[in-house]
Amino acid sequence: MVVFGFRLPMMASLLVWALLWEIIGQLGLTFFVPPLSEVIVTLFGVLPTRAFQTALYDTAYAFLAGVFFAVVIGIPVGILMGKSRLLDELLLPWVNIFLSAPLTALVPVLMVLFGFGTKTIIITTTLFAIWIIILNSRAGVMQINRSLIEMSRSFGASQMDALVKIYFWAALPEILGGVRIGVIRAVKGVIIGQLLISIVGFGALFELYSANFMMSHFWAVLIVLFALAFSISEFLAYLERRVDYYAASR
Repeated sequence: MVVFGFRLPMMASLLVWALLWEIIGQLGLTFFVPPLSEVIVTLFGVLPTRAFQTALYDTAYAFLAGVFFAVVIGIPVGILMGKSRLLDELLLPWVNIFLSAPLTALVPVLMVLFGFGTKTIIITTTLFAIWIIILNSRAGVMQINRSLIEMSRSFGASQMDALVKIYFWAALPEILGGVRIGVIRAVKGVIIGQLLISIVGFGALFELYSANFMMSHFWAVLIVLFALAFSISEFLAYLERRVDYYAASR
């Protein structure tokens, strides 16, 4: 961002919004938005508590497990869909339906099928993340130059060799893009799961603080959640930039 001929850091806009937040909070226009300075003080008070650390562990466990299953299932399925026309025609309508559908409406069904525990939260997180990973992996495979596949066959590569050494690496930029978006959706999934299925983790803290109008605590936990999601997203975006040459060589 350039202001009056000076280039400002990318995060400068956040400072502007932080200043506006502080002004609105100090004016006391609404109890829902306390001053940012108060939220930061509360944040440092909340971080060492056992309740926060337990909530962080529960949320991180469900989130990482959900993302793991979304990745290990979504990438192979997406690659196979891009490789096989028959499989693509069978699965693509369902993938598009689940990607566009309000998945929150499926949570009561999942609760009936799998109960009210962490397993259901993990499944919910996986469902939020997996569909975009499948679509991006499929799109990456469909961009591969067919000459690469023919070359692998001429050198006697097996189907597994082609999947691992040709399809995966050639589609890697799109795969990482799908994983990055899937991770963002997984954050939504794990919080929705912890609010609707089993009141644990950050979901339990959000429920506790909002019910007792402890808004500085509420925003402190929300800032931690946003910071974690943003950090993971930026790390995956960095990996995407590192593998851009795969797309160029394609």
